[in-house]
Amino acid sequence: MEISERIQCPYCGQAMELVVDTSIPEQRFTTDCEVCCRPFEVFAECEPGEILALDVQS
Repeated sequence: MEISERIQCPYCGQAMELVVDTSIPEQRFTTDCEVCCRPFEVFAECEPGEILALDVQS
């Protein structure tokens, strides 16, 4: 199950929606900011249907 979560870019502060697949218990991936285009890492801990922890780092 995918859940949408609002995050902020660690570089420019732009708020954006991030979709996380909660069927994967622990995730680490890189995505780009929609505004400044800089890449940042996302760490997510999930249970099916729920995001337990979400961290965004430059």
